[in-house]
Amino acid sequence: MQKIAIKKYTFNLTVFSVIIAALTIIVQLVIPEYASPALPFIVLFFFIISLSSLYIVLRNKQTQFVSSYLLSRIIKLFACMLFLVIYVLSNKQDGFRFAFAFMMIYFLYAIYEVFALKGEKNK
Repeated sequence: MQKIAIKKYTFNLTVFSVIIAALTIIVQLVIPEYASPALPFIVLFFFIISLSSLYIVLRNKQTQFVSSYLLSRIIKLFACMLFLVIYVLSNKQDGFRFAFAFMMIYFLYAIYEVFALKGEKNK
């Protein structure tokens, strides 16, 4: 069951990421003055981080689900903050646009992850 859950989640996450990437490309084409050039890399970053947190959560037993979920959220939050701070400090002229886009995509992935994992654990 766990391998099926991982494959299903990975597929759904890939589809979700492709949709978000397409939306970021559209934003870059329609309103380039408000879009960070790093938008596609933000989506790639969140895809990798979300996939990593999936393995932390789904590899543990049912009794450890809450602990592993909270651990994955903390690791994800610190990784995101570190990535955001490094980028903003190294690229100050794109900092605000990047930070805004980063936070919007962070919340989209957080909402997606909650619904995806909740649906998986209710089965």
